[in-house]
Amino acid sequence: MTTGNLFIITAASGAGKTSLIKALLAKDEHLKLSISHTTRNPRPSEVNGVDYHFVDDATFLRMLGEAQFLESAEVHDARYGTSQSAIEAPLKAGFDIILEIDWQGAEQVRRLYPHAISIFVLPPSIEALERRLNGRGQDSAEVISKRVAAARTEMRHVGEFDYVTINDDFDVALQDITAIIRAQRLVGTIQLERYASLIQTLT
Repeated sequence: MTTGNLFIITAASGAGKTSLIKALLAKDEHLKLSISHTTRNPRPSEVNGVDYHFVDDATFLRMLGEAQFLESAEVHDARYGTSQSAIEAPLKAGFDIILEIDWQGAEQVRRLYPHAISIFVLPPSIEALERRLNGRGQDSAEVISKRVAAARTEMRHVGEFDYVTINDDFDVALQDITAIIRAQRLVGTIQLERYASLIQTLT
């Protein structure tokens, strides 16, 4: 069986990556999202085990000490990590996996999985980013100011990624990422392995 592809999708908070990923998963049964662990508090609409595995700091640090994480980072005063076991099994089963992680995590993953495909989602402007963060109605002005400053730091790493899309028009950005995934599935070496029996009958 062909091993699945590993896709990293990174963006600053408020750029729309979570909405894009949900749309991708809704229309592609061969895609799975790796659910990260985090120590931050759930947002009102978030469900434990669906959006994140919400854990306390002690549990996270124990998992970190036991080398259970493929990558981990501290973002906005909270810890985030991707469980190694959560991606290995579905990849071996042939599913394509999406990692929704920040640039620090992406850097760690690329060292372990050099063939991972990385995608950075940019907002059309800082003003648009601020509007989206304010539109959530979840954070104070002070927190939003910190998130915007962190976003600028995050976006300085855009040149480290394989692909870049700008989420000005949601449907266009979704088409961009869908095209990247589709193209990766058609890479010659992957297709030769997937259709080895067919190719043998044709040649």
